[in-house]
Amino acid sequence: MEYHPEITQQLILCPGCGTPTPPNPANLCVNCIRNEVDITEGIPKQATIHFCRNCERYLQPPGIWVIATLESRELLTLCLKKLKGLNKVRLVDAGFIWTEPHSRRIKIKLTIQKEVFANTILQQIFEVEYVVSYQQCDECTRMAAQNTWKAVVQVRQKVEHKRTFLYLEQLILKHNAHKDTTNIREVKDGIDFYYGQRAHAIKMLEFLSAVVPMKYKTSEQLISTDIHTSSSNYKFTYSAEIAPICKDDLVCIPKKMANGYGNIGTLLICTRVGNSLQLMDVNTLNYAEVTSNVYWRVPFPPLASGKAMTEYTVLDVEPLGTSRGRYELADIHVARTSDFMSNDVQYITRSHLGNVLNPGDTVLGYDLTHANYNNDEFDKLDRRSLPDVILVRKTYPVRRKKNKQRQWKLQQLGKEVDDMLPRKQDQAKIENDMEMFMRDIEEDPEFRSTINVFKNKGQPGAAAQPSGDAMMESDIEEEDFPEISLEEMLDEMQINMDGPDQPHSSMGDAVGDDDDVEMA
Repeated sequence: MEYHPEITQQLILCPGCGTPTPPNPANLCVNCIRNEVDITEGIPKQATIHFCRNCERYLQPPGIWVIATLESRELLTLCLKKLKGLNKVRLVDAGFIWTEPHSRRIKIKLTIQKEVFANTILQQIFEVEYVVSYQQCDECTRMAAQNTWKAVVQVRQKVEHKRTFLYLEQLILKHNAHKDTTNIREVKDGIDFYYGQRAHAIKMLEFLSAVVPMKYKTSEQLISTDIHTSSSNYKFTYSAEIAPICKDDLVCIPKKMANGYGNIGTLLICTRVGNSLQLMDVNTLNYAEVTSNVYWRVPFPPLASGKAMTEYTVLDVEPLGTSRGRYELADIHVARTSDFMSNDVQYITRSHLGNVLNPGDTVLGYDLTHANYNNDEFDKLDRRSLPDVILVRKTYPVRRKKNKQRQWKLQQLGKEVDDMLPRKQDQAKIENDMEMFMRDIEEDPEFRSTINVFKNKGQPGAAAQPSGDAMMESDIEEEDFPEISLEEMLDEMQINMDGPDQPHSSMGDAVGDDDDVEMA
C-alpha cells in the first residue's frame, strides 16, 4: 500500500478581520478589499435617456434617434454609452432587470472587474437605474408644426444698409400685400414671409417682382407621404434676391450693354429703382432702363454707394440750356468742403443738377481723382476721359432743431426679430438707416408719392399751417429745408383686415422722429 501525503493549502490571517484567507499580494480577504476599494467609483448609478413617444425612438447623443425595443441589444448598447466611467474598468456582464413598462424606469445589472493592487483583480456587481424622459424629435416637431406654415418667401439683398427693405416695407403696407401672411420675421440680411398656402407665397413673389428687380429660386421639402392615396405633403421655400443696386449708386455697365441702349456712357448713376433700374449718364442726361431680366442675365455690381460719397461746396453754376425731365445740364464749379482753409483745389464737372444747385450749396458726389475700384469694366475705361467728380445729390447741412420733431410719421409691419437684441453699434446703424430713409422721403417728392405718409397728431404743427412769423423763422433756421405738405399726409386709420386668426399681418407701431440721429 502506497503512502500519499495529504496536500494542504497554507492560509494566512487577514490583518483587518482575522479571517483565514489564501495568500495574495494585498494580504487581505475579499471583504476587506471591497471595503478598502470601490471600483464602481466614477460610474453614475442613475442616468436619463430621452424617448420620443410619437415615433418611439430613443436619442443617441448628440442628435441621432434610433429605434430600440425594451430589453433589446440596441437599448442595452444605448444605455451603456450613457455611462462615462465604463472605459476605466472591464465590463464582464450586463443585463436588464425587469421593471414595469409604464414606470418610465430601466434597470441594468452590471458586472465589472478592475485591478486594484499588484496582480489583484476585484470583481463587483451593481445596478444602474435609467429615467426615461419624453422629448420630441426634430422630425416629429416638424410634423406637428406642419399646419403653421406651408410656404416661406425669404427676401435678401447683399448691401450694407437696410433702406431698400424700409422702402419695400412701405410698399407692402400701401398695397396690403401682407394680408395673407401667418408670420413676418426680420433676419440679419432681409425679411421672411410665412404663409399657410403656397398660392399666397406665389402672389407675394409676383408683387415683389413688380416693385423691385429680383430673381428667385424654389426648393421643397417632403414632410409626409401617404402610400395608399399616392399623395405627398411638401413645404416650399422661395429664396428671392434683390439686385444690389440702390438709388444714387455709381455703376459701370459693360460696353456691349451700353451700345444696346443707344451708345450711352458706361459710367452711370442710378436715379430710380423699381421693377427696373433707371441709370443716367450725367454728361448727356440719357437714360437706360435696365429691366430685371436684362440685369440678371448680365449682372454688374455697384462701383460705390452712398457711404463713399464726398461733400463738396458749389462755387459757380453755368447752365448749358439742355434739360430733360426734372434735370438740367450744367457745368458746376465745386471744391471739397474739407479743403476750405487748407488749399484752393477746385473742380469743374458736368452735372444734371443745374436747376437744383446754387453757389454756396453743398452737394454729395463721387471723387474719381484717386478712385481705385476692383472692377474689370472700370479698368477698361480711359482714365484721361474720366471726370474728376460725379455729383449725385444736393444736401442740406443745417438740419431741424433738436427740440423740433417731424410732423409726419410712417407705419411699420408687425415683425418678429430672429436674432437677440442688437448691440449698440448695430442699433445705431439701424437708426441711421431709418434717418437717411426719412430724409430721402422729405427731399424727393417723386419718391414720396409711392408710399403713404401719415400725420403725426402728437405734434402741434400737424393740425394747422404755421403762422407767417413762424414760417419766416423756420425758413431762416432751416434754410428752406424740404418739408412735406399737409396735403400729402393721410389721417392714420387702424383697420384690421385679417381678423383674429392672423395677428401678424396687421400693421405695427408708427415710426416718427423722436430725436434726430447724428450721422458719423
